[in-house]
Amino acid sequence: MENPFNYSHFPCSKNVSVKASIPMTHLKVQGFTGDTVKPYIPDLARLRREVFREYPYLYEGTVEYEEKYLKRFIQYPDAILVLVFDGDRIVGASTGSPLEYAHDFQAPLKNAGINIADYFYCGESVLEKKYRGRGIGNQFFDLREAHAKKIGRFRYSCFCAVDRPKSDPKRPVDYRPLDDFWGKRGYIKHPELVAHLSWPEVGTEEETEKPLVFWIKNLSE
Repeated sequence: MENPFNYSHFPCSKNVSVKASIPMTHLKVQGFTGDTVKPYIPDLARLRREVFREYPYLYEGTVEYEEKYLKRFIQYPDAILVLVFDGDRIVGASTGSPLEYAHDFQAPLKNAGINIADYFYCGESVLEKKYRGRGIGNQFFDLREAHAKKIGRFRYSCFCAVDRPKSDPKRPVDYRPLDDFWGKRGYIKHPELVAHLSWPEVGTEEETEKPLVFWIKNLSE
């Protein structure tokens, strides 16, 4: 699922580095595929837990679940992991894979008669707070979209974003949705395509179902 910090330049096959165009020149954004992802699973699990606890996901996850999920992810053919390094420390991450492997999100498209083999799915993007607003979001998208184009069989890039009402009492007063950012990236919101996932919210043990709306971009445009 693409989170409220959904931020994803050229194709990556093994390890490809690109300097982030931000003031902090010691940051590095780097893409990984295949077995090169394995050493970074614990850091990605930590980042997912930290960032997804924030609104609008409010996700109460465990390290054990996250590492299990991520070990499955690295087995997906044509998947990519994009990491942000501050020196040797990982401060951000973003994932992408063919939608045919993102099983939890396929139903809305299948039910609409859409061929999921045409879609590359942008998963989570997680970034520590102090690094946000510095252009890393575009780096995340650039790398994932370029990776999908290099593979050559995808017509569209997509992601899902949790949909909470504006009147949600849990909504922070300073919360700002990223709809405008996603729109500038060429993604179009499709409220008719909604996936439903369940997870426990922060402070609770019971899982409750949440709607996640699809955003889709034509990779040929």
